[in-house]
Amino acid sequence: MADRRDVRVSDNDREAAVARLLAAVDEGRLSLDEYNDRMSRAYTSVTFGDLDNLLLDLPSAQTAAPTVTQTKAPAVATSSLPRWLKVVWIAWAAKVALNLVIWVILSLTEGELLYFWPMWVFLPPALILLAVSYAVTASRKSVRS
Repeated sequence: MADRRDVRVSDNDREAAVARLLAAVDEGRLSLDEYNDRMSRAYTSVTFGDLDNLLLDLPSAQTAAPTVTQTKAPAVATSSLPRWLKVVWIAWAAKVALNLVIWVILSLTEGELLYFWPMWVFLPPALILLAVSYAVTASRKSVRS
């Protein structure tokens, strides 16, 4: 009988390996560059040995789960977003906060409410971020199903 490492992999095996790599990105174990490199190598893998080499430094799905019992926080809409997209949302929120503070200070120094120009600074990027977030969430759901 042939060693498992020498057995050819199927498309489903490759997809399972890519799903494990994506989970490692979500867990903060891999950077996006590492993920892209390993994902491309996973799709070109021929044997289980090729796939195993991509996952050697990652814990299995069972050991990746935290061993300490934790109380679960309520599910938030951003819980399914990847870390990089959460960082972009945080940067957007910081930009909004800064512009709102500037607008309030200017309005106070003028003694009246000025035209609400910050909406043009944060509304278009917010719409783009919403669209990207929706697309990423929808694509992740379709990959997992």
